[in-house]
Amino acid sequence: MKKILIIVFILPFLILQSQKKWSLRECVDHAVEHNLQVIQNKYSKQVQDVNLKMARKDYFPSVSASIGNTVSFGQTPLGTGSIRNDRFYNNANVGVEMVVYNHGKIAKVIRKTEFDVQASQYDIEAIKNDISLQITQQYLTTLLNKEIVKISESAVKNAQKQYDRAKITTKVGTTAQTVLAEAKSALAKEKQNLKTSEINVGRSLFALAQLLQLSDYKTFDVEDVNVPDQLESPLSSIDEVLTTAYETQPQLKAAENRIKAAEAQTSVNKTAFWPTIKANIGLGSFYNNLLNTNLAGFDNFGNPIMEHTLFQQYKDNFGQNMGLSVTIPIFNKGITKLQVEQSKINESLANNALEQEKQKVRESVQKAQFDVDANYETFLAAVETEKSTQLALSFADDSYAAGRSTIYDVNIARNNYANAQGSVVQAKYNYLFSLKVLNFYSGSPLSL
Repeated sequence: MKKILIIVFILPFLILQSQKKWSLRECVDHAVEHNLQVIQNKYSKQVQDVNLKMARKDYFPSVSASIGNTVSFGQTPLGTGSIRNDRFYNNANVGVEMVVYNHGKIAKVIRKTEFDVQASQYDIEAIKNDISLQITQQYLTTLLNKEIVKISESAVKNAQKQYDRAKITTKVGTTAQTVLAEAKSALAKEKQNLKTSEINVGRSLFALAQLLQLSDYKTFDVEDVNVPDQLESPLSSIDEVLTTAYETQPQLKAAENRIKAAEAQTSVNKTAFWPTIKANIGLGSFYNNLLNTNLAGFDNFGNPIMEHTLFQQYKDNFGQNMGLSVTIPIFNKGITKLQVEQSKINESLANNALEQEKQKVRESVQKAQFDVDANYETFLAAVETEKSTQLALSFADDSYAAGRSTIYDVNIARNNYANAQGSVVQAKYNYLFSLKVLNFYSGSPLSL
């Protein structure tokens, strides 16, 4: 009974899960969250975050402690002879060191690392944008293939009606057997086209599921979106789109921050020409024990002095020290100068990378604008072709019914009409995608 109740409660949930249809927004959100390339760049960003934390901690002093133990046995030189020197020596020290002056190197390293962090964040956003465009294109391809399935289904219905009519007319003797054979052949051809279009839907869904990295692609499906035949116009002119894209596209922001990082690295390298001043403070003590005697020596009156205990010696031998050191660069084989030259070359490379990214954005926007214009003209021409082929099919049907044309003429007219319908749908979705790309560069989110 318990098992039956569990099945009753879980089964509807599983059915709903299997019937789930994904919207474009859900596909995009899932892809940018689970894509391995995005995850890889997030790890790279975390590395830069840690680098920034380490750079900021260079302002703090470093504290170190040491404990040493030494045991020696045997003779040790004394004048022209030697004496027995069996001893145990222990020491403990604590030291603090900090940079007082290094020509602002710490602050410059921090600034350089901050630019690296920002560039890494923009890299993540750029990859998310690329994935979003890929998802949108594949999503629209799936919707296109679904539209073609509807067209194929309509063609099968028309071919089925033609075949049923041919069976009747052939049976009563008003048409030849070849008419029935041609109608049967046309029906088989339309069924084949329908099966091909259904396979194309499955193939596009499989490709989309792969982009989403879904393990269970067999039950995957997308929402049936009603795309209107009335095409939208671009939201902005191409000049406005380019201006917005130059200001907002993350790949350009990443390149700009890498230029700043390269300039900051040049400033960091130049600090090596300047002296470095460090201050240090130390505390320490030691313990010394002669292993072959308990005497530490004799006083001025010849009385023996016994060795003190560990804690007494640590108290008596406690000492402090302070120091200030200056490191002045004089000659390092010209390495610093070469490092500065190298960083300036990296600045030029970063500037060139920015120009390359701008060129890619400009080409993408211009291509999207060209595709919008071209696909719109193609759509208008396809609509006119669809209207004329639909009229031709109607005339062919009427003429065949009146006995003034053959079934071959009807099949040709029907094929022309189906092809024209497919061209309209293809042009509509091509225009829609190019428009989405153009509006995306103008700052609009991807949606249907």
